[in-house]
Amino acid sequence: MSSGFGGRRTLPMEDGEDAPRADLLPCHPRSDRRSDSSASLDHLVALPSHAPPGHVVVDVRTTANAEGNEEDDGGGGTLDFVGGTAVRFVLAFHDLTYNVGRPRRVVFRRRSTHVETDATTTRGGGARARALLDGVSGEAREGEIMAVLGASGAGKTTLIDALADRIRRDSLRGAVTLNGEALGGRLLKVISAYVMQDDLLYPMLTVAETLMYSAEFRLPRSLSTSKKASRVQALIDQLGLRAAANTIIGDEGRRGVSGGERRRVSIGIDIIHDPIILFLDEPTSGLDSTSAFMVVKVLQGIAQSGSVVIMSIHQPSYRIIGLLDRLLFLSRGRTVYYGPPAGLPLFFSDFGHPIPDGQNPAEFALDHVRQLESSPKGADELVEFSNSWQKKPVARAVSAAARTGHHDKPSLPLKEAIRMSIARGKLVSGTSDSGTAAASTAEVATYANPWWVEVWVLARRAFTNTRRTPELFLIRLGTVVVTAFILATVFWRLDSTPKGVNERFGFFAIAISTMFYTSADALPVFLIERYIYLRETAHNAYRRSSYVLSNAIVSFPPLVVLSLAFALITFFAVGLAGGAGGFLFFVLIVLASFWAGSGFVTFLSGVVRHVIIGYTVVVGLLAYFLLLSGFFVTRDRIPSYWTWLHYLSLIKYPYEAVMQNEFGGEPGRCFMRGVQMFDGTPIGALPAETKVSVLNAMSRSMGVDFNSSSCITTGPDILARQAVAELGKWSCLWVTVAWGFLFRALFYLTLVVGSRNRRR
Repeated sequence: MSSGFGGRRTLPMEDGEDAPRADLLPCHPRSDRRSDSSASLDHLVALPSHAPPGHVVVDVRTTANAEGNEEDDGGGGTLDFVGGTAVRFVLAFHDLTYNVGRPRRVVFRRRSTHVETDATTTRGGGARARALLDGVSGEAREGEIMAVLGASGAGKTTLIDALADRIRRDSLRGAVTLNGEALGGRLLKVISAYVMQDDLLYPMLTVAETLMYSAEFRLPRSLSTSKKASRVQALIDQLGLRAAANTIIGDEGRRGVSGGERRRVSIGIDIIHDPIILFLDEPTSGLDSTSAFMVVKVLQGIAQSGSVVIMSIHQPSYRIIGLLDRLLFLSRGRTVYYGPPAGLPLFFSDFGHPIPDGQNPAEFALDHVRQLESSPKGADELVEFSNSWQKKPVARAVSAAARTGHHDKPSLPLKEAIRMSIARGKLVSGTSDSGTAAASTAEVATYANPWWVEVWVLARRAFTNTRRTPELFLIRLGTVVVTAFILATVFWRLDSTPKGVNERFGFFAIAISTMFYTSADALPVFLIERYIYLRETAHNAYRRSSYVLSNAIVSFPPLVVLSLAFALITFFAVGLAGGAGGFLFFVLIVLASFWAGSGFVTFLSGVVRHVIIGYTVVVGLLAYFLLLSGFFVTRDRIPSYWTWLHYLSLIKYPYEAVMQNEFGGEPGRCFMRGVQMFDGTPIGALPAETKVSVLNAMSRSMGVDFNSSSCITTGPDILARQAVAELGKWSCLWVTVAWGFLFRALFYLTLVVGSRNRRR
């Protein structure tokens, strides 16, 4: 039951823990037997005083010759483990350096023109460059967990991002290779997965549903649904989530799974396709010791299945250290220790600060590094000692002993290693014959499924979320219904008089602007999903275009319901013209307005990343559109320098469409007769007989035969007076629909340009 720090270990779970089942881990056969040539146990001296209970720490020392000098066996002091298990993948990184600029600090002193600059100012530059990574080197191997440790701000996440190709190559110096070949771009996305520190999950989906949707994204269409479901069930057992399989993820307002279970679900959705390389940013952050241990235990099983696991961790416990194979301690972007956990006691002993008996070596190392960082010289001495210590034969011997018999170098070229991994079940490819799996990396598809499958899965997932949060749609429906009811009662049965005409103008302006303002509820949708989208598209779970299409498809059915509800309440109550044909067109233009407004707000959600700012922008722009729509100021009265905004107004086209539907459908319909022309003038207050006399006098003087029953103004006259004659009502409808498609195309462009998932 005991084991060394550096080898493959299985630590006992405590009583009552929901332990992941080892028999269900996707492990592939491995041999941990050492050859006879590696039996030089005279090099190994146990140091039990520095080991946690139940562990054995191994101190590897080189032999000395007769003169007392360290003897090199020709391999640089590294023990020769001949015949050990072959390692297919080795991810190596050399001299990684990453600087970020910051404004130069200028200090003016009295009686002096002295300019003070920071010690990290780049030569010849106008800005100081802070080194987040400074010459970091190391390697991570298949079957092992490499943990990056350090205090906050040490550069742990930056290093993980650098290895995962989440930093632009022109900003990052150094090399990252896999089996000696440069790694990055499309290949890395296909063979790797990145688990972010935050648990970015849909709260209303259950654990099983979350993993199943991930399987449908990452596993190919050639795999049947039953096989995908079987893989999901096996993964649930592997992650120790069987008891929570049908529990929703939950959020602040809805109780769901625990923090540890949530973290394991986050890992599960990224390993559903069994990636070759797994990056994790502090997977144990915020968890209690038992939950953290279970998470790392799961990662150990993933590594043993043939993956390279690289994770950052803040402060591991005794038990977690027992699961780790390689440690990389950072201090302000520089390496202060790199090697197996077994080497920590020897390293600090040689440095002159031995680890006290019974103390956690990792905690001691972190505390000591923090103390050095707070000193005037910082950790420079420890960094220099680490660099020199790594060159000693004893350091190489420690690393070799911790490899438990594996070869130093990868046994196969990269393409051949990937092909062999696919053949034994990694990177689930859906081939019917695993022996004929992809022959080269070029045959590994960028996306697992065609775009229409992605759209279907995304739409199903979104509908599931919508169905489980009906209050969101009901609130929007209630807003539209209440608004329609108020408008219907205020503008009840409008007559065909000049006052009725003006009241129709007001009704149309308020009704159309309501369509756009109530569309603002689409703003938080993408803002909430943004980081889930970034996580899923970072490793090609689906195409950006598929997300845009599914977003449009899911948002459309509620718009139909809203349009029908608004039209049914207002059209007949207000007394609008056109009969059944007019009603149908009114429904279509209201639907088109909702469609354009929803697209407009969706586009803004891709540009503006803060909800409050987004609402401010939406309200402001819609106010400008309403002002220049033609309701307050007709087109021919708008100043020429604002005409362009009149034509860009989203409200202009549906407003003109309903105007033409009302006043252009029946050209002979009269809206002003005889003495009604005096309404709103001083003559309008005179007795009816007087107004008739004035009207007759006007008729005689003008030579035009009209009386109190003559039609003065028809519908086309009103349209001409309001400068609504450039486009027909159907043209206005199609322009409004086109706005909706245009904004969704612009939304796609914002996703392409603004969702690179990479630091500059």
